Amino acid sequence: MDGWAILSLLIWLPILGGLIVLVAGDKLSRPVALIFSVLTFVVSLPLWTGFDASSYLMQFEEKHVWIDTFNINYYLGVDGIAMPLIILNTFITVLIVIAGWEVIKKKPAQYMAAFLIMEGIINGVFAAQDAMLFYIFFEAMLIPMFLVIGVWGGVNRVYATIKFFLYTFFGSVFMLISLIYMYNQGGSFAIADMYNLKLGMTAQILIFLSFLIAFGVKVPMWPVHTWLPDAHVEAPTGGSVILAAIMLKIGGYGFLRFSLPMVPDAARELTWLVIFMSLTAVVYIGFVALVQKDMKKLVAYSSIAHMGFVTLGFFLVYAIYNNTGSYEGSVLAMQGGMVQMVSHGFISGAMFLCIGVLYDRMHTREIDAYGGVANTMPIFTAFFVLFAMANTGLPGTSGFVGEFMVILASFKANFWIAFLAATTLIVGAGYTLWLVKRVIFGGVANDQVAMLQDINKREFTFLAVLAFAVLLVGLWPQPLIHVMEATIVHIVDLATQTKLPGVN
Repeated sequence: MDGWAILSLLIWLPILGGLIVLVAGDKLSRPVALIFSVLTFVVSLPLWTGFDASSYLMQFEEKHVWIDTFNINYYLGVDGIAMPLIILNTFITVLIVIAGWEVIKKKPAQYMAAFLIMEGIINGVFAAQDAMLFYIFFEAMLIPMFLVIGVWGGVNRVYATIKFFLYTFFGSVFMLISLIYMYNQGGSFAIADMYNLKLGMTAQILIFLSFLIAFGVKVPMWPVHTWLPDAHVEAPTGGSVILAAIMLKIGGYGFLRFSLPMVPDAARELTWLVIFMSLTAVVYIGFVALVQKDMKKLVAYSSIAHMGFVTLGFFLVYAIYNNTGSYEGSVLAMQGGMVQMVSHGFISGAMFLCIGVLYDRMHTREIDAYGGVANTMPIFTAFFVLFAMANTGLPGTSGFVGEFMVILASFKANFWIAFLAATTLIVGAGYTLWLVKRVIFGGVANDQVAMLQDINKREFTFLAVLAFAVLLVGLWPQPLIHVMEATIVHIVDLATQTKLPGVN
């Protein structure tokens, strides 16, 4: 399998598809976009079937000299944390194309092209093993997302796009400075070479803080989270789905790929800061979600709280290792964070698609405009309630697995960390069930709700596929945990600077 240029294909095939969609025009844009999105998903499947889960080494590697003067290479590869995220991206993109099939009336060719191009760029982010190549893909994905919100967004879309762009671009500038500094120290932009740099504590702390800004904005972490609710509210449904399901994961991925292995001493010293920010997101942002009147804003704040679990799981590695002296809890916490990322991709995408289904019918996201939807849309109600339960972390759904692993690992670090993390089970259930009660149950609220039509075959298709994914990971998470285990053990090894058993 390594002989294939499969990663290049996953980057450039959807980008080519996006350009072909533009040329094909509005009439052919939908079927052409569907063909390329499905084809890209099919091409991504050999990453899973041909992956050697026993090794942490990069697989499916491709390396070509790009800019020889600065030792910048077109270097691609995947390991146990990148591979599941690429497959998640190709999977979600197919659903976005299906979801926008009948809904997008304005410039459908440009809309479909933007998502295909974004898919290829995001695959490049996860596959890049050269830091400068990573940075280029990292910045490039802002452009199609900027256009998606700016062209197909709501009334305040200009404000939301500018805020989104400035926050993300501002954060990544610090990352670029750090990458250039490390290049000057080691003469290479290869990420693996940067792991071997011997940096002083001052340099490590400055680099760590620069990464914290760049990836913290992307997650987003408290207090640099305010761009996300605005972006979600103004974005079209597809934009909200790709934002929540995929783009937020790039922040978490960046911490694993850059922060923990490259500057482990600084990460150890400042782990308290990230844990504090993560717990604030889990607890405080959960209460913020409780008072929202807009369904999209509520789910957006819910996303921030759930992503707080991801960063908490990643940075518990030091708290657990220092407290117990063993790495098992650290691996468990990091695995929980990764499972939570994949699970959140399914659940948040499903929640935004459900909100989109209602918005397409009533053209409002205000919770007060609904009530008694179960009476007129029983099939939709079944899906909505399932995804809402998954959002609360109900056992048997994917939302339970990652949260349970992180909370379980938290007890090995500190009781109060575990206690605060576990409050999400109460607060999350509070805002999610209250949303369900006000929107779904009770008597029919008004004539508009009384006239609602249940979901059609197209809507049933993408909701059923996501329901299957949520239940599959919830009931059988072992395959996902298995493929990432060797890589996560290796990252814990690099982060703690302790050779751990079981690493190839």
